[in-house]
Amino acid sequence: MSTRIAFLKGHGTENDFVIVPDPEDALDLPPAAVAALCDRRAGLGGDGLLHVVRSAAHPEARGMAAEAEWFMDYRNGDGSVAEMCGNGVRVFARYLQRAGHAAEGDLAVATRGGVKRVHIAKNGDVTVGMGRALLPEGDVEVSVGERDWPARNVNMGNPHAVAFVADLAHAGDLYAPPSHAPADAYPDGVNVEFVVDRGPRHVAMRVHERGSGETRSCGTGACAVAVATARRDGLDPAATGTPATYTVDVPGGTLVITERPDGEIEMTGPAVIVAEGEFDSAWLEGVLA
Repeated sequence: MSTRIAFLKGHGTENDFVIVPDPEDALDLPPAAVAALCDRRAGLGGDGLLHVVRSAAHPEARGMAAEAEWFMDYRNGDGSVAEMCGNGVRVFARYLQRAGHAAEGDLAVATRGGVKRVHIAKNGDVTVGMGRALLPEGDVEVSVGERDWPARNVNMGNPHAVAFVADLAHAGDLYAPPSHAPADAYPDGVNVEFVVDRGPRHVAMRVHERGSGETRSCGTGACAVAVATARRDGLDPAATGTPATYTVDVPGGTLVITERPDGEIEMTGPAVIVAEGEFDSAWLEGVLA
């Protein structure tokens, strides 16, 4: 017998997600099911899926339940599991607010990248404490076609390679993952950001997200870009004691990233719920058959 399963659609700077509320972790969502739901022609369409589960009900999040009631079980558009998604956390928080599970002000969200602190502002913007950036040592290079660039290796709970380029068009169509070297620098794949300057502490970027292709925005990528740009500019808040704030333009809008002297990185931007509805479990079972 088929059942109706609730879903919502939301986006943060046009990085869009299928949202599936499942407080008790009762739904089976294997990779093929997630990929089908995120399919833009035959499914609901999204860069990824936000599976909304109570932390106490999910085996990967039970250890965080005392700090955060809700767990963002995030999946990439191809169904693969990801550690974190910055835009996804903002949309996740907006969903919790809409559903009456959170209000304006502060809340905590459990992710595979740890517990994230979130603030929902009155003006609608959502700020997420993204944790600290790790800057692994070693030279990295990325390439597209005949072009290659040195890149900064930045880890925001997930891996990034940040390359400064003369023109964002040089990144190509970004349908396929850009190549990187050395091959063992990113054993689980990498998100690659291409960056140009727009003005003082103001940059623009394009990104290829592993498992999703080019997306309209990437929150952890914008944080990685801000950190890499600050270091390129000779700024290290831990050394100066002064926060460094960068405006990062993405194809889907604008994010503001601040790195504090204690190393914590905060990302502020919009989060919008655009639709809600139901899909038939029989459809999904048919796709997976």
